[in-house]
Amino acid sequence: MRKELPACPVETTLMLISDRWKVLIIRDLISGTKRFGELKKSVGNISQKVLTSKLRAMEEDGLLTREVFPEVPPRVEYTLTDTGYSLKAILNSMTDWGTAYKKKHSDKNTV
Repeated sequence: MRKELPACPVETTLMLISDRWKVLIIRDLISGTKRFGELKKSVGNISQKVLTSKLRAMEEDGLLTREVFPEVPPRVEYTLTDTGYSLKAILNSMTDWGTAYKKKHSDKNTV
């Protein structure tokens, strides 16, 4: 079953990554495949339940793939798809903007 996508491309993008956790997950997966525990540690203060929920939603949206290895204990790895990786330019722009904003506002605080 396919989701109905908004007519506005900006709204479509926001629908997929407007959640703070999703953006941080993408940020961490841009460098390569990660296991669940690695993501939990690198994303920060996120519960296991919320991380699982966000990863499932992102998999459903085609932003990442989940591979389960039949081992004991089970090993699960997450990797960005080409679609997920194509968001790198957006995250780079967010990094540039955030860096400039922080610099501008930290300069004001030192005056």
